[in-house]
Amino acid sequence: MTITQSSFSIEDGKYDDDGRMKRTGTWFTSSAHIVTAVIGSGVLSLAWAVAQLGWIGGTIVLILFSLVTLFTSILMADCYRYPDPIHGTRNPTYMKMVQNILGGIQYKFCGLAQYTNLVGCTIGYTITGSISMVAIKKSNCFHKEGHLADCKISNYKFMAIFGIVEILLSLIPDFHELSWLSILAAVMSFGYASIGIGLSIAKVAEKGHHVTTSVTGIAVGVDVTSTEKMWNTFQAIGNIAFAYAFSNVIVEIQDTLKSSPPENQVMKKSNLTGITITTFFYALCGLVGYAAFGNKAPGNFLTGFGFYEPFWLVDIGNLFIVIHLVGAYQVFGQPVFSLVESWGNKRWPQSKLVTQEYYVKIPLVGTWRMNMFRVIWRTLYVIFTTVIAMIFPFFNSVVGLLGAISFFPLTVYFPIEMYLTQAKVPKYSSIWIGMKLLSWFCLIVTLVAAVGSIEGIVTDLKTYKPFHSS
Repeated sequence: MTITQSSFSIEDGKYDDDGRMKRTGTWFTSSAHIVTAVIGSGVLSLAWAVAQLGWIGGTIVLILFSLVTLFTSILMADCYRYPDPIHGTRNPTYMKMVQNILGGIQYKFCGLAQYTNLVGCTIGYTITGSISMVAIKKSNCFHKEGHLADCKISNYKFMAIFGIVEILLSLIPDFHELSWLSILAAVMSFGYASIGIGLSIAKVAEKGHHVTTSVTGIAVGVDVTSTEKMWNTFQAIGNIAFAYAFSNVIVEIQDTLKSSPPENQVMKKSNLTGITITTFFYALCGLVGYAAFGNKAPGNFLTGFGFYEPFWLVDIGNLFIVIHLVGAYQVFGQPVFSLVESWGNKRWPQSKLVTQEYYVKIPLVGTWRMNMFRVIWRTLYVIFTTVIAMIFPFFNSVVGLLGAISFFPLTVYFPIEMYLTQAKVPKYSSIWIGMKLLSWFCLIVTLVAAVGSIEGIVTDLKTYKPFHSS
């Protein structure tokens, strides 16, 4: 519902001074939002990433990305209001912030980066969801038929099932109606990460456990060639970057905070709390996972527990992943849906296909608000992402590429450029030069990670047999 100037009164306590609904968020709620936004499917590849980098390299890269993310998120906190960080006009979304501070060309670049990342994430979630469904099927097959049974299972059927579920959920018209799904997904992410950590600790503690680990990771000439080591290292950096990428929603999280105390002060505290908790969690998943599996750590560490015992706990962990990704797909897909539907309404305002709403009563569910354009467009989008996932079912390479694409522009470049403009930092001053150097360093890291991930996809394609069981 659109609120007009005459439909609210500031004095009634329901609205802020700019006419929007009054915000009630606190340091605690925003810290919780950050933790649930950051901890996602990227956590599954951290043990593999540490295996490529080793104890020293893996630890350094984990800490480095956490510090860079914390630093740039603090910069963004001061850009929430513009031109003054305390009394300026609110920027409720990331793209609005870029538009107001940096202008039109940068705004378009931001939109391209942000929506490419959103589409890429929905494809990645389809791949990951199917992998976990296959893991459940294999686990039960081995438990029933024995550890030597032939339990080859195709991912494609499960990708199709995942896609059908997403088509049904995407027919829910408004994002706010999916809050229950988002909360459920957040709980699931904590659940499967905790199960993975617990199983890893148990594996390390079990009698006779011995795996090969080293300070430099997988060994050249033993595990991989020198070229493969280089590409895997690049790809691992991208995977860790993807695990920390939450810039898509950071502005929206800050927009939930009460205006007093000042939002930027509360958000800085929340960023420190949320990223510290996340880094601790990631260190457990990556380092304990590496200790459990060594240089043979799988791309998705929850699928690496042999598919055997305790098969029921592994099944629960993978089920949690599936439920989480079903919800995460909608969280990342809804902004894409809204973008195209808003464009359609402006482009064809007289078309009944685009604008006409129908109310359909569904027993035990309620009234469904149906729009034909929405139904057709969202169904085609889910089909598109499912088909792309079937063509490129390479979990680690895809995750690394997504991390590379999104990390530099959304987590580093725009926050730094907006802060330099907002704070009116003098050109060529020590602060200006330091931030520019950080930006260039992160650009190089991003390009290296992207190249490594693309090479991984190309390598996988050479041995890839479409629609074969694995």
